Amino acid sequence: MRKRQAQSLCPRLAVYDADESRDGRLFEPVVAAVTSTVPMTEVLRPGLLVVAADRAARFFGGEVALSERLVDVVAGASVPGGVTARAGVADELFTAVLAARSGQTVPPGSDAQYLSRRPVADLRVESALSGPGRDDLVDLLWRLGIRTLGAFADLDPADVAARFSADAITAHRLARGLPGRRPSRAPIPTDLQVEHECDPPVDRIDAAAFLGRRLAQELHERLASAALACTRLTVHAITERGQRHSRTWRCAEPLTPEATADRVRWQLEGWLTGRAGSGGEAPDSPIVRLSLEPVEVVDPGALQHALSGAGLPADVGGGLGDSARRALVRVQGLLGGEAVRVPVGSGGRGPAEQVALVAFGDAARPPRDPAAAWPDRLARPSPTLLTQTGAEVLGADDRLVSVTARGAFSAEPTTVKLGPRVCRVRWWAGPWPFGAGAARAQVLLDDSRALLLCYRESNWTVEGIYE
Repeated sequence: MRKRQAQSLCPRLAVYDADESRDGRLFEPVVAAVTSTVPMTEVLRPGLLVVAADRAARFFGGEVALSERLVDVVAGASVPGGVTARAGVADELFTAVLAARSGQTVPPGSDAQYLSRRPVADLRVESALSGPGRDDLVDLLWRLGIRTLGAFADLDPADVAARFSADAITAHRLARGLPGRRPSRAPIPTDLQVEHECDPPVDRIDAAAFLGRRLAQELHERLASAALACTRLTVHAITERGQRHSRTWRCAEPLTPEATADRVRWQLEGWLTGRAGSGGEAPDSPIVRLSLEPVEVVDPGALQHALSGAGLPADVGGGLGDSARRALVRVQGLLGGEAVRVPVGSGGRGPAEQVALVAFGDAARPPRDPAAAWPDRLARPSPTLLTQTGAEVLGADDRLVSVTARGAFSAEPTTVKLGPRVCRVRWWAGPWPFGAGAARAQVLLDDSRALLLCYRESNWTVEGIYE
């Protein structure tokens, strides 16, 4: 609900800004409490962890007894103000996360039945289990009239793969009660693990965070050289007296250097502040060794980086991968700052005007406001390739076709001459005037190419090619 509505119901409501570092620090005592009961745990994000219940359930007398035991253990964790936990039990992780929100236990083999009645919006309830573009997928499914996960699951997998994105295939498997991402069986090279001997020993959070960033960068350089990406990572910290502190982090998407450094910082900050409690122990001495161990690796093709930094409020190029950013900075050092330009969205009527190039590293300020009203703007979709190639548009009598003062063709276009090549016109649309004596039109040629034509000063040019 909106903040004002919530405050009207509870005038003493305390409102806090989102802070992942704070959440990670306060969640560490909860992780320590659960780990003291069931050692094999994986942290999905601060506030959510998963436990393999098959073996532990037999020890505690069943899955329901295990979940009740974990809820009681978390309630006793030394967290300021206390904490309330809910546990969900299901065959698959996605189903268990949804069940945990209401403290339910899904019977074995009933994941698909349980999910079928839930709203399709549940696909985006947990960012730790979804890839990029999940919000857009849910909105599209809603507009198509698909309201429940069961209706989405009833779609043919081949149709989903042909119509939607790669993440939609994963979401479709989740809706059917199948594993969203199967565990990787790729062998993990022994030289991927990175380790650092701390000299002097580390006992401050800022020093541990700085060391975590260095190790994260080194780890991802090794992963890149081995053509791999990491989806599950275990962070180990060892003190002078031999105390060992380990956490396993699991992610839906391959980890980036920044995401790895964040998880190292969250884990060590919560441990070094000494609030482990409930079976967990604060460090008995400074840290002398820190290591990052990849537990699961995948093909790096699953890791996508933005190439334009679009949508970022700060400098252009902030969304680039580290390797690409370093390469562009090096080119700027050799050729000058203006030698490297990146595209940003701009305002304009034509497709070429809607993209502007600015120097890499400068503020993303387009020359024209893209949010302003642009009458006669070309409707989507935009051409895939922009060109400025001369062309001749001919009618049935092989005479040049022009655009009249009324904004119409002087004759129906039948052929388009591109240099020495003459192509027949199978379909056309337009023209659409956008200025004095200027217009645009679309044509589909007999070789299946679709062109955007621009008419200016009695001449035709190919402004774009649709693919």
